[in-house]
Amino acid sequence: MNTQSKQIDQKHVDELYEEASYWHVNTGDEIIHAKRMPGRFRTYKWFSMSVWLMFFLGPYLRWKDSQAILLDIPNRKFHIFEITIMPQDVWLLAMVLLFFAILLAAVTSIAGRVFCGYFCFQTIWTDIFTYIEEKLEGAPAKRRKLEQAPWDFQKIKIKFIKHSLWILIGVITGISFTAWFTDALNLWAELFSLQADIFIWLLILTFTLGTYILAGFLREQTCFWLCPYARIQGVMYDSETILPTYDVARGEPRGRLAKGKPVEGNGDCIDCNQCVAVCPTGVDIRHGQQEGCITCGLCLDACDSVMDKIKRPRGLIRYASLDEIQGKEQLPLFKRPRVLIYFGIMILAVSGLLYGLLNLGTFDFKVIHERQPLFVQLSSGAIQNKYDLKILNKTDEDMHISIAVEGAEGIETQGIKEKMLLPASRLTSFTVFLRIPKNNLKEERTPINFRIQSYEKHEDSTEYLSMFYGPKF
Repeated sequence: MNTQSKQIDQKHVDELYEEASYWHVNTGDEIIHAKRMPGRFRTYKWFSMSVWLMFFLGPYLRWKDSQAILLDIPNRKFHIFEITIMPQDVWLLAMVLLFFAILLAAVTSIAGRVFCGYFCFQTIWTDIFTYIEEKLEGAPAKRRKLEQAPWDFQKIKIKFIKHSLWILIGVITGISFTAWFTDALNLWAELFSLQADIFIWLLILTFTLGTYILAGFLREQTCFWLCPYARIQGVMYDSETILPTYDVARGEPRGRLAKGKPVEGNGDCIDCNQCVAVCPTGVDIRHGQQEGCITCGLCLDACDSVMDKIKRPRGLIRYASLDEIQGKEQLPLFKRPRVLIYFGIMILAVSGLLYGLLNLGTFDFKVIHERQPLFVQLSSGAIQNKYDLKILNKTDEDMHISIAVEGAEGIETQGIKEKMLLPASRLTSFTVFLRIPKNNLKEERTPINFRIQSYEKHEDSTEYLSMFYGPKF
């Protein structure tokens, strides 16, 4: 490397250190009271927050006189409308988790921490808590003044109402979470009659305290110090990731207005600090990308409103990639290898999930051949094999089945009745003996097909291919 290249690299390092020296991470020594103001991204945020209504209302959806979505962990069954997922199908859950994990990585690679800014439960609940706080205590300046004011009746009254509402939201959150795992209507009846299990009370208490403390007190500190995603999101960025970005070339040198008008020679930034005032984590986006930025876009609303007032173009702070800021060509998504890999994995996950849902079936059927001994030769000369049949009835109703065995001439069965009962949602085992005349066996191993069929639903049937063992020829 030549001297000139070393000087350029050192200059770049010095610039990074200079930028990092302006970063500010609130370590809990101050309470951030973010200013609320209307705008496009605030509207987006309200719409994204409405997704969480499903969390509160979902357990009360009914389907055929029962809860539409019930994660019945004690009975090891997940009911989703017409679908019942048993432990044997838990790999479907793995497909769902894989899809959302990769979706999170893909979205982060494309547009940064959009999940944190718009969908994360910590962000949403904190936003709701601070909304209540603003309605009761006023704008940020009034809230700071109230914090320093002596305790009198008015302050106690406001604080009591605020914390009571916070705790109420925490209780509703805990009950809503619990309702996904037990019948929601029965849950309320048990709570009001004080007949609920101690585990339910502890679960609700845990979520109540967790919501109250995390959203009411820790707030952005949760993102800084407790959330692992906030720590690893940096490795998911690249130079083509679009993020809230301050256009340094256009904004600098910044300076205040003179007689209400921009000063000639200054950039468009008038150093009003509105972008900092609205930031829920208290960072100054003008100092570059920082750990505290949750990509909510509220600073864009603040800056655009100021640009409108001083009659300057919007976009001083905008969603932009590093390549765009540096004047480089922005590659389309279909030419970005990382994004293509993410979407490829997501397609595989969805394909696996759809295959699993379409092939759940009514039964889970396994045939286990007795190994010791592989076969027994009876006094009649017939060869006998022993099998354990394990059949899981995945429905919520008792079913009757028939079992047929095919594969060789002269098969005799013992342990199979014409009509056999399978209790609802239970695994039933049968011991079956097969006998085949030795003269009918042509090889040491003969394929044997077990087929079960439902009496109630004739279209429901399944097969299992096993082996019948005999002596060597």
